[in-house]
Amino acid sequence: MLKRTFAFSLFALVAAAGSAQAQEKLVFAIGGSPQSLQGQTAQEFTRRLQERLGDDIQIEYYDSAQLGDERQLIQRLRMGTVDLAAISSIMSSVAPEFALFDLPYLVKDRDHLKRIDQEIVMTDLAQSAESQGLKILSTWENGFRHITNSRRAVTVPEDLHGLRIRTPQSDWRTRMFTTWGANPTPMAFSEVFVGLQTGVIDGQENPLSNIYGARLHEVQEYLSLSSHVYSPIWLTAGQNGWSQYSEEVREAISAAAAETQEWALARGAELDEELLTAMQEAGMSVNEVERDAFIAASNPVYEVFAEQVPNGQAMIDRAMALAEE
Repeated sequence: MLKRTFAFSLFALVAAAGSAQAQEKLVFAIGGSPQSLQGQTAQEFTRRLQERLGDDIQIEYYDSAQLGDERQLIQRLRMGTVDLAAISSIMSSVAPEFALFDLPYLVKDRDHLKRIDQEIVMTDLAQSAESQGLKILSTWENGFRHITNSRRAVTVPEDLHGLRIRTPQSDWRTRMFTTWGANPTPMAFSEVFVGLQTGVIDGQENPLSNIYGARLHEVQEYLSLSSHVYSPIWLTAGQNGWSQYSEEVREAISAAAAETQEWALARGAELDEELLTAMQEAGMSVNEVERDAFIAASNPVYEVFAEQVPNGQAMIDRAMALAEE
């Protein structure tokens, strides 16, 4: 009996020590560069959260895919080797409902995005993510995406025919560009600069902050302002890890994440103006696309989403209705 009591006490002591050790730090990782909006937002969040946590818990922050690309970060969240990560377009591979944000020209502006976030993301989509072991904590911004390439200006979908366009590792994004006539090439963001530099791909699509932050404008000649997709990024935790944090830690993370959302949206609007000027001055040829032509060419993507995603048409209708409020 004494041996059993001693063994149980030893196990409890080791478990407690492990729990205490786990609370000495939080590992936060992103795939984006420090200069991108994603990187700037992550640094702002880290600063705000560290202030709330004080010296007892240190945040270890890694950018530029140092701990892996977003697919790998999702696995690390589930395993508990990463506590927090910023996950973007590939969230649709976790739960198909997240592909709502891969539908072209769905999000009208940032105010519309905030309403979608409150009414759809933090309710329906967050619940779907939890069933897959992930906890959505906040919706931040990657931004409105635009097309760059090294061969010609893109004004209408037909201009994309034959171009090898890098996309995120998202089935819906590749479907969109296939529908428009391009040859989409899924690739980790960390590989895009070299891919463009060596001619493996002709172009890519990203928010201006990602394009400039990763210096893609140095290896691209044409910037076509398409705003074809508004790309959120989600501050995400592993569901198991989140449940083990103290209430104080969870409250600190949630409060810092909410404050950072407002900061990110405001900073995104600023960067849209600053970086467009910077890339024009760097020598990029800039043009506007014919928006109506792209919208008309996108109907097949909406049809497939409505057919394949549970409650897909209902989500489309709800999101579009929120644009009018």
